[in-house]
Amino acid sequence: MAIIPIFIPHAGCPHQCVFCNQKTISGQKTAAVESAKEQINKWLEWVKSSLENEAAFYGGSFTGLDLALQKELLALTDELLSKKIIGSVRLSTRPDYIDEKRLELLRAHGVKLVELGVQSLDDSVLQKAERGHTAQQVAEAVALLKSYGFKVGVQLMVGMPGQDFASVKATVEQVLALQPDVARIYPLLVIKGTPLAKSYEAGEFEPLTLEEAVRQAAYVYRKLSEAGVKIIRVGLQPDDELCAEGNILAGPFHPSMGELVQSYLFREELTPKILEAANQNGEAVLILCPRVLESKVRGLRNGNIKYWSVLVAPRKLILKGISISKIKIICVSSNDLEEAATQD
Repeated sequence: MAIIPIFIPHAGCPHQCVFCNQKTISGQKTAAVESAKEQINKWLEWVKSSLENEAAFYGGSFTGLDLALQKELLALTDELLSKKIIGSVRLSTRPDYIDEKRLELLRAHGVKLVELGVQSLDDSVLQKAERGHTAQQVAEAVALLKSYGFKVGVQLMVGMPGQDFASVKATVEQVLALQPDVARIYPLLVIKGTPLAKSYEAGEFEPLTLEEAVRQAAYVYRKLSEAGVKIIRVGLQPDDELCAEGNILAGPFHPSMGELVQSYLFREELTPKILEAANQNGEAVLILCPRVLESKVRGLRNGNIKYWSVLVAPRKLILKGISISKIKIICVSSNDLEEAATQD
């Protein structure tokens, strides 16, 4: 499966949220149809036709665009659909730009999934962020999308002005009640040229640390995943323009935010089991895990290994990736260590 991304930065959005500089985030400068054509043609140089492929309009509030422009852009993906280069279209928009007329247009042009820029379901946080919509409007938009047969995505943030961890947890509970299909999780960054940048420079706003952002994002990830919501991204895409010197003024940016979150979740999950194993007879605690999970279990720069090694000292802690399907944690003697590390 391949996704053909089409960026329409800030187009259709009538609001300036305090954290948003959409042109920097998307890496594009115009929403013109010609720009969309160029982006599509670039991707078509290597994308193989498949009904599993999807075209995705990113960056702007698509349903806030002028109706004629929406139709022009959708005509481009109509051509991809007719040639069977793709099998569906997705887009992102604001929850207050969803109504029957707009959804009828989208459904007629092969759109299957609509992502909503939700960010929070705490009205006080939404107001401080100058989002311009309410939690109730989000609920109404999700219900209407589902009634038209669309899959629904939600985009959530941690670290917003006025948003503590309790607010994040309350938002998660409300999101679970809405039963979206997919979600994205972003830590808030202070981006050059935004209203939030002025607040930060005046000492009126303090972003989350990386450690705290990982902890909060991991909570959101775990709760939504356990409910069957597919997490399709954690953290902003580290493109060249976003990462250009001076664009990110402050905040918990990391190019591998998703990896950090998953490693944190492994630490939470495995720590009780490791402590239990450490209470058994033996000189070493051995973690056997599927090879594909080894880097996530280890953590960035062996962070999890270092953490667990302190907990089980003076016993050794050893992690080995092997051909198994589930993680095993056992306490072994030095004599049995080599044999145990090769078991399936």
